[in-house]
Parts: sequence; C-alpha cells; structure tokens
Amino acid sequence: MNVIEFCDKFGACVEGREWAVATGEIEMAEIWKRDDLNPEWRLWIATRPGVLTDRELRLFACWSVRNVWHLLTDERSRNAVEVAERYANGEATADELASARDAAWDAAWAAGAARDAARAAGAAARAAGAAWASAWDSAWASAGDAQSRYLLDNTTPAL
Repeated sequence: MNVIEFCDKFGACVEGREWAVATGEIEMAEIWKRDDLNPEWRLWIATRPGVLTDRELRLFACWSVRNVWHLLTDERSRNAVEVAERYANGEATADELASARDAAWDAAWAAGAARDAARAAGAAARAAGAAWASAWDSAWASAGDAQSRYLLDNTTPAL
C-alpha cells in the first residue's frame, strides 16, 4: 500500500503523515524499514488492522510482558503469558487460553489494593520533580526503541 493511501485509511497524525511523505518513499513497506522511523509510529503502524497477523501481535505482546517479567508476582499472570505464547505457536487451545486469561484477571483483581497504593506512590514520586520525569522519559524512550527493533526484526507486515 502506498504512503498516502495508508495514512488516509488509518487516519495518521499530521506529523507522522508529513514525515512519511517528506521521506520521498512511495510504499509503506519502505517506510517500515527506515531506521529513522519514530518508534511510536512503528508501533502505531504495526497495530493497524491487517498489518500484522494475530500470531505476530500476540508474540509481540508476550515479548513486551517478558521485558517486565519481574513485575508479574502472581503465577497466574505468568501462566497467561506462557499459554498465550503456546497458543500463538499452535500448542494451546482457545479454551486453555481463555482459562489462563480468566485466572490472570482474577489475579489482577486480587492485586487491586496494591495497584491503588502503587498509583498513589507514583503520583507522589511524580510530584517530586524533574529528575523523576527525566528518568521516566529515558526509560520510556529505551522501551520504545526496543519494541521498534523487535517489530522490525521479528515481523513481516502486510504493507
């Protein structure tokens, strides 16, 4: 699909559309391969309907969670990721996936009070100032770069 068609079809933001057109690339497949593509835009492209397969999106989601695996303290949550990976590879059934998902939701609800406390602590930390914001921005950018690289290296988008 060409750049203009893609941007029109999916309602690209003005900044992204202008950048893509300014590259001189005609096809979205060429935009996808560019090293200077904003990582957030690559993620946006990847999540448009029909660009990646369900398998690719599911494995990307699992990979993303594995990058914060240490934060999953409940085995039901970890199991849901493992079942989702097996499902993506044809090694688990839809029923097994649904069961794992339901158990992970139960774990999330059980952790509700802890989550609320963490949000309050996060708000207090944000109020502490610019150093926190700078660290957060740096971590966010690093995660975005890693996600962008994963998508570039592990998917074959239908563009």
